Amino acid sequence: MTYVVTVETCIPDGAPDLDELGRVGAVVLLERGFGSVAGAEGPDGVEVDVFDVAVAGHPRGLLLTVRVAAPSLEAAEDAVGAVTQEILDRTDELAGWVVVSSEVRLHTDRARESLEAADGPDAPPSDPAARRARHTAGAPGTAGPDGDEALPEVVEETPDPEAEILALAPALRSFDPAVFGTGPDAARLAAGALVHAAEVLIDELCDDAQALAEEDTDVASCAGHLWHLDRLPARHADRYDELFARRFLVTAVALTTRFTDGGFRRLGCLADEFVLRFLVEQAHVALDLYGLLDDEVAAALERFRVHVLDRPRPAPDEDTAPLGFGTWFTPFGADRYVHPYAADAALDEPAEEYREEAGGA
Repeated sequence: MTYVVTVETCIPDGAPDLDELGRVGAVVLLERGFGSVAGAEGPDGVEVDVFDVAVAGHPRGLLLTVRVAAPSLEAAEDAVGAVTQEILDRTDELAGWVVVSSEVRLHTDRARESLEAADGPDAPPSDPAARRARHTAGAPGTAGPDGDEALPEVVEETPDPEAEILALAPALRSFDPAVFGTGPDAARLAAGALVHAAEVLIDELCDDAQALAEEDTDVASCAGHLWHLDRLPARHADRYDELFARRFLVTAVALTTRFTDGGFRRLGCLADEFVLRFLVEQAHVALDLYGLLDDEVAAALERFRVHVLDRPRPAPDEDTAPLGFGTWFTPFGADRYVHPYAADAALDEPAEEYREEAGGA
């Protein structure tokens, strides 16, 4: 699983506050230290892969956001904290600095903002570096709106992740709680997790598209890290290029927008079904992360998936996706919606025939 770990570091007790030059220098040193790190070890030698690091300075230390792949939350937190302390210890200029905390935090406000601003001027920027800057905006020591240095912001721990996820549930406007087929609490948890998952999924698909664009390649030849596109059927991996990634991303934005604006009716194309699969999987990850994925909530997510698919068939996978790659963005029928940017040109044969040929797509 992938986790985003927030690490707080602090200068030695009694040391004077860092000035602007000192903060910039500390950021460069720590980024340089992480530049030589591809992985770390968690408890009992568990390996953790480090994908991305963003560092922000403030007068009393640094705040890091580290994206990693790890088998568990505990492994991610322990490994990132340990490797950060190791880098501090071996950097002479940062001698005496300590890691104060290393933890995965839930930022559901970002999910709500991103969904509400999906098509507006406040939509998250397309460039991954710009998005990272946005997520670290307001970190201790950053400049205020008038250009003066802002006072250090207190980063509060989320006291109740369950309440945060439940608060997102009303945003899933297209679905009555009854579709989850469970009690109200489990239905709200499932709904909130889906809303949270939509923001994460879209952000990571943006990263996938950017990775393919930077290498000017396809998934089969991509050397960089990909979040989702490399989990699509491998037999078409050489067809998943930047244009495909952008079409898939637009499809994901259009589908999750219809989920949250009350406009959803039925899935429009096979690509929608893959997006649904990734969305439900991401919701499972978010709930499991905080110990909220019990049998009832898992059943609620499965009933939602089947309801949206509009037929009791499994999610698309390597064995069941159609061989006709050119049909993935073709509407299942004249009454189905596919975003004009992503839609395939009209085919002589109805796309529904390819859908049934898939057997489980």
